[in-house]
Amino acid sequence: MNRISTMTTRHPAPGNPTPGNPTPVNLKTDYIIKLIIMKRSIYLLLLLLIPLSLTGQLTPVTNQYILNPLTINPAYAGSRGALNVAAFYRRQWVGIAGSPETMTLAADAPLLDSKLGLGLIITNDKLGVTKETQLHTTYAYKISMGDGNLSFGLGAGLITTNTAWSDLVVLDQGDDYFLIDSRVFVVPDFSFGVYYSYKNYFAGLSVPKLLVYKFDFNKNKYSQKFDPGQYYYLFNTGYLFTLSPKFKLFPSTLVTFSPGEKLLYDINVHASYLDRFWGGVSYRNNRAVAVLLQAAVNEQFKVGYTYDFDFGKLGRYSNGSHEIMLRYEFKYKVDVVNPLIF
Repeated sequence: MNRISTMTTRHPAPGNPTPGNPTPVNLKTDYIIKLIIMKRSIYLLLLLLIPLSLTGQLTPVTNQYILNPLTINPAYAGSRGALNVAAFYRRQWVGIAGSPETMTLAADAPLLDSKLGLGLIITNDKLGVTKETQLHTTYAYKISMGDGNLSFGLGAGLITTNTAWSDLVVLDQGDDYFLIDSRVFVVPDFSFGVYYSYKNYFAGLSVPKLLVYKFDFNKNKYSQKFDPGQYYYLFNTGYLFTLSPKFKLFPSTLVTFSPGEKLLYDINVHASYLDRFWGGVSYRNNRAVAVLLQAAVNEQFKVGYTYDFDFGKLGRYSNGSHEIMLRYEFKYKVDVVNPLIF
């Protein structure tokens, strides 16, 4: 290794060393051995930690679940009442090298007189030298309950992930021995959700990941199991207030719960003008604030932008996160049947 090979060894002066005191050669040799062990341990630690982080990265973070709740609840498929396609691009923690970058394409539509909803979500996520692609299909069945609707949803898909270790910069010769690209891992994924809407009120409960994954280092693969104790349960609810013929107010919240972990929640307040311009703010108890803007170019095409900033320790090193949305609906709806459509 370069850093070790540049060290020169001083040979002892003629004569016997003092009893009990090691020679300079022994001191230098011990130092080199300890340095080699320490560096190898650091690399092994990184190799152990990164696969663990992949498990947590199986769900890319997005702020615009308000504009695209299909990403957190499969029961929402078809609830917009028309075939619509939305594209999202998110750049997280701008200013930090290797920060997450996520691209999402989502589409859903109602079928069979809106009793059935189908959806498709394709997500490409990159974190450092790790890349992940998700393909999910969602199915929702709606039951009419007077002025309200109850929907049950299932999601099924595949997740592929791999790490390009060879893209890392090697500082010392010989360290590239560890930089061997991982093979592509493919794992199945399932989700479940329930969604209820009544006039201007809605509530949804979902489990976005029904399988729990853990990397098996001995077998060099992901093992999977059903473990409700490690599930993340998402509860989303809100109400749309009509303040005047021109103005509407939409408060909502998202609560994320997992046994043994801290309860997370988002508090959101958004307002609309003439159903063409939207603006709002979100607060998260993990010390983050987000601002959302949306505009309807016409009855079918919408553009959205979100900026969020972490005012905790992470905010000292990043310039926040940015996300943009483009949505096109292939049919204009006069009657809004869902309070989440704003």
